[in-house]
Amino acid sequence: MDWITGIQRALDYTEAHLTEKIDYTAVARQACSSTFHFQRMFTMLCGFSLGDYIRMRRLSLSAEELTRTGGKVVDIALKYGYDTPESFSRAFTRFHGISPTDARRGGTVKSFSRLSVKLILSGGSTMDYRIEKKEPFQLICKKKQVTKPQGETAAADISPFWAQCQTDGTIEELCRCGRFDTFGGILGVCFSSEMAESGFPYGIGAEYGGVPSSAKGLDILDIPAHTYAVFQCRGRMPDAFTEAYRRICTEFFPQSNYVYGNGVELEVYPSAEVQDPNYTCEIWIAVNEKEQR
Repeated sequence: MDWITGIQRALDYTEAHLTEKIDYTAVARQACSSTFHFQRMFTMLCGFSLGDYIRMRRLSLSAEELTRTGGKVVDIALKYGYDTPESFSRAFTRFHGISPTDARRGGTVKSFSRLSVKLILSGGSTMDYRIEKKEPFQLICKKKQVTKPQGETAAADISPFWAQCQTDGTIEELCRCGRFDTFGGILGVCFSSEMAESGFPYGIGAEYGGVPSSAKGLDILDIPAHTYAVFQCRGRMPDAFTEAYRRICTEFFPQSNYVYGNGVELEVYPSAEVQDPNYTCEIWIAVNEKEQR
């Protein structure tokens, strides 16, 4: 299945189930993608999350139904996934600027149209990458379960986690125990294969060099062999990382012969000078070749 067809199928599935509890995994499956990667790509492409899209579509449709049918607020609230009329009224008022009762009386409401995929001629820019095949290796790292609201992909607690590891001696211990001949830096590791609706594990670590460590909170994990697409990221963090990942989602994957693998994503940081406007790091994403049909 090509990328455009997959995204459209996911959108069609979402629209068909707006009055039901939507399973994000089932949505992503329509695009032959993992939940984690689909939600991230959706946000990069649209500028809002899948959860926001569903919320805004439901509030738009509920307003249309209120003005067209004059139905009871409690019935329409339940139809569009709100447990109580009060929670529906709060969300409705924030979005439309008027209450459901006022909307039913003919007040002005907002319309949020459904998304559809259209092929637009764009691009013309280059994006450098390389393909690396990495044999199994051991990773020494500290892990944290990153939490997120349903449908979101960004995690506000990753930056504080880095700050904590800088001050509590974790980074120093990783430098002592790690080897850096392959990656050349400390790793931020997203265990995307373990993605759940509530969050995912994120680690700060290094390829293990065999030096014993008695530091608390460090694990030694086996990372299986993967093929990685490797991209350079240049600029002040985290803005440069966000822009690089946007281009990966919108330029590389749609036209390349690769899809996301079910593995890990590695951020390779060669130093702590992340506010330098010329800072350079790398993003390693586990990939698989597309199936030829």
